[in-house]
Amino acid sequence: MAMSATALGAVVGPGLIAGLSDDDPAGITTYSSLGASYGYELLWVLVVSTIALILFQDLGARIGVVTGQGLAGLIRQRYGARAGVLSIAALVVANIGTTTAEFAGIAAGTEIFGVSRYISVPIAAIAVSMLVLRGGFRGVERVLIVLSAVFLAYVGAGFLSGPDWGAAVQGMVVPRMPLTRDAVLIITATFGTTLAPWGLAFIQSYAVDKKLGTKELGLLRIDVVTGAILTGVIGFFVVVATAATMHAHGIEITDAASAAVALQPLAGPLAEMLFAVGLLGAALLAASILPLSTAYSVCDVAGRPAALDDSPREAPLFYGTFAAVTVVGVVLVLLPGVSLVPILVLTQVLNAVLLLPLLAYMAGIARDSRLMGTYVAGRAVTSVYYIVIALVVVCIAAMLWLTFFGQ
Repeated sequence: MAMSATALGAVVGPGLIAGLSDDDPAGITTYSSLGASYGYELLWVLVVSTIALILFQDLGARIGVVTGQGLAGLIRQRYGARAGVLSIAALVVANIGTTTAEFAGIAAGTEIFGVSRYISVPIAAIAVSMLVLRGGFRGVERVLIVLSAVFLAYVGAGFLSGPDWGAAVQGMVVPRMPLTRDAVLIITATFGTTLAPWGLAFIQSYAVDKKLGTKELGLLRIDVVTGAILTGVIGFFVVVATAATMHAHGIEITDAASAAVALQPLAGPLAEMLFAVGLLGAALLAASILPLSTAYSVCDVAGRPAALDDSPREAPLFYGTFAAVTVVGVVLVLLPGVSLVPILVLTQVLNAVLLLPLLAYMAGIARDSRLMGTYVAGRAVTSVYYIVIALVVVCIAAMLWLTFFGQ
């Protein structure tokens, strides 16, 4: 038992970090909007998207361990240079937008406590940069895992809001679908933010960087499933907290920070503080992960070194990409008069659209015996992958139809 616990401890990291980092400010805003606008009615969407997250993050981690390559490089290898370049270009654009949202979350979270964004955002950027530059792989991983514990704050906020647990359970198991443009938009955004493309790319590259082998796949699966389930659990408590308070009182929100402030008169100052602390911690975690995910993918396509244990001199493109994405995100957040809500919404829609080719590429790689060898996916598992892809197609098609032709 002790040996098994030690072995699991050595493997833990990719799934837990990649999964929980999906609960970033963009994700918390999406889940808050889902609960505030529709109460408990659409909780089943969170269940479905969490199952999809388990399936594809497990696939991404397995591909990384078996092939020893990141996702972007494998797409280029199997589907050609054009597919690789287009995928990485779309991923970089979406990642820059989402990184901006992470620093916006830091700004919003600290402003609740009376700290100006012009102080908190640069300090946060310097802190995450120093972590990556100086921490080395093990050091970075330990800090990120410890930082993940902040998500317990959302559990506390959920309980303090006094939700209707019976209605919550019903919303999880009884699918209901309002046929409106706004409902389809929030459902599509939920898939896009939960099954985030950058998270799928990150978990594969991170598993490679961690130098895991096929003998650790079983333990890695425990890590991945645990991380994905915790992601869904945190999202669940965000939804029930906003459903029990804002939806019950007809309060609309624009972002996660406004949700935290709205909790104060409805569930007490402690609920507001817990929600704000969760937002700040989530933003710090994701502000570290997003530039890392981008750096891994860019180097993967370029065939350049990409490892946290490499020095900046050994991997200039890796650290240069990390710095560039971080700086752009900080600058956009600090520009006076810039509205961040459109950036937040558009990047989540782009995430959902980018999911389609990315998931299809992953399913194709999983079926490629030349790449996967004895770990090639069978027909039954592949069928499940394509069911998930079909669900995303339906969501995006319905969103586009209702956007352009709906009333």
